[in-house]
Amino acid sequence: MLFVEDEVNISKLLKDALSDYFYSFTVASDGIEGLEKFKNINPDIVITDIMMPNLDGLEMTKEIRTINEDIPIIVLSAFSDKEKLLKAIDIGITKYFIKPFDPEEVLEYLIFIANKLNKNRIICLNEDFSFDTNTNNLFENEKLVNITKREKKFISLLLSDRNNITSTESIKSSLWEEENVTDERLRTFVKRLRAKTDKELIKNISGQGYIINK
Repeated sequence: MLFVEDEVNISKLLKDALSDYFYSFTVASDGIEGLEKFKNINPDIVITDIMMPNLDGLEMTKEIRTINEDIPIIVLSAFSDKEKLLKAIDIGITKYFIKPFDPEEVLEYLIFIANKLNKNRIICLNEDFSFDTNTNNLFENEKLVNITKREKKFISLLLSDRNNITSTESIKSSLWEEENVTDERLRTFVKRLRAKTDKELIKNISGQGYIINK
């Protein structure tokens, strides 16, 4: 979670109330810092004030929406005037809380959003296999499949653009970075993963790359 707020007391209040309920809780003091941290940590939820120095919450939200159209963005603001509320809704604010807000009410809504996000993280690969994009765990008929970190990263890479072929060069550079990897080594890697899963799960497109077989 990313919380963008220039008032230190409010940041501390919300962090104390919510941080135990989420894996990570990152705080930024203005829209510029918030946007920078958003790009670095890729949070699941953004909470922001409107009026802040350097870049306000609504302008920051516009920038975030160009990067991620779907992420929940929640506004906490003392401004209740109709113009700002309509502008917030127009640029895709998910929820609007007016200060002074009730931390319990905010928490209740965030837990609702978190549960919804968790459900959306499970991707069905075929009738037998599913993949949790949060933990990068692979399941066969709801049983955990023991695969390596590199194999998890490989499946995640294929799923990042599931409808298109992931090129062999892209796979090599993502999975082995500085190493000089041959096509044969990549084929051996895929063969081992197929042996742990299903020979039909990952499809090779000759001369191009790999794709999850739907």
